Amino acid sequence: MKINQLPIIVAGGGIGGLACGLMLAKAGQKVIIIEQAKQFGETGAGIQIGPNAFTMFDAMGIRQSINQVAVFPDALVMMDALSGEQITRVPLNNDAFKAHFRNPYAVIYRPDLHNVLLDAVKAMAQIELVTNCTVSSFNDLGDHVEVTTSVGVKKAAALIGADGLWSKTRAGLRGTEKPRVSGHIAYRAVLPAKEVPLENRKNEVILWAGPRTHLVHYPLHRGEIFNLVAVFHSDRYEEGWDVFGDTDELNRRFSGQHHNVLNMLEKIESWRMWVLCDRDPVKNWSTGRVTLLGDAAHPTMQYLAQGACMAMEDAVCLAYKLVEHDENFEEAFETYQQSRYLRTGRVQLTSRFYGDIYHAENVTAELRQMMLGGRDPEAAYAGMNWLYQGVTAQGEQIL
Repeated sequence: MKINQLPIIVAGGGIGGLACGLMLAKAGQKVIIIEQAKQFGETGAGIQIGPNAFTMFDAMGIRQSINQVAVFPDALVMMDALSGEQITRVPLNNDAFKAHFRNPYAVIYRPDLHNVLLDAVKAMAQIELVTNCTVSSFNDLGDHVEVTTSVGVKKAAALIGADGLWSKTRAGLRGTEKPRVSGHIAYRAVLPAKEVPLENRKNEVILWAGPRTHLVHYPLHRGEIFNLVAVFHSDRYEEGWDVFGDTDELNRRFSGQHHNVLNMLEKIESWRMWVLCDRDPVKNWSTGRVTLLGDAAHPTMQYLAQGACMAMEDAVCLAYKLVEHDENFEEAFETYQQSRYLRTGRVQLTSRFYGDIYHAENVTAELRQMMLGGRDPEAAYAGMNWLYQGVTAQGEQIL
């Protein structure tokens, strides 16, 4: 394949941006990845990685490195945050799970995943990394794109916006569209494993479902720490991912819940918070030589634990489409979004529904217990097929 004289600019150096740059470089492209922070890094704590992501790790050539830093939990468990009773338990990573999905389920410290991708990117000579730089606007001139950044104008073969929920690239394509504020707030923290109460110190992803609240915790970083995310309904709104949370408000929201919930919360003295936002699904996020990826294209609530997975699927699909269309960017970007929008839209809408299930109360909570409590593992696996088996090795949806 002919290598373009001009590089492709990827705006955003998070998980999606690095995965995109890596896949484009593997496809023979020159790439510039622009990051607004002073250095490439990742904030946040833990994320869950479904079997679909491991197919993408294979495409990127990083599965072995991921295996060295990921934790492979024994089960997904939902508990009633009031009574302490188990609602459902889905075994993971046993013979039946591996036979069904052909890939494992993992949890990973977000900086660990980012570092694996960054190391792989740094090993590619045709990728340039630029920090302390933002993209403010762009002009698609037909045969190339002029990208205006905080350090000057750059010419590019194409521009890919991997710049997140508040994407400036998206604003340039679709105009100013405010994210949808969900009314849910998440508090996150990490806790050394030795400080986790013994009754909760398990190699499981445990979710405590309460009325308009939930708490999830699981081990990370080779089991050395535990990730805690506490979510509750609130009208508070602040932009960003690194704001200090109000511990008093958190304790009020979870007041009266089971002691196994409260004994986790009381261990944390300082929480970081973010307001959970998404957008309604759209089928068009490309114009000419400019397209979007990950949260810039289809931001989702975290309830399906698929935000990073969808971004990596995007990256793989986009690179394959560029090869398939022999570097015709407009055709490649059009077929890329056509291959992705229904799958990502389903993730967005299903994630909202799962939030309602997790935070159910009264009759709705009783119905949740009835619906989930009677499932055996095979029924649970079958319900996950569309998500974990519903994508090809090229990142395309399987209908």
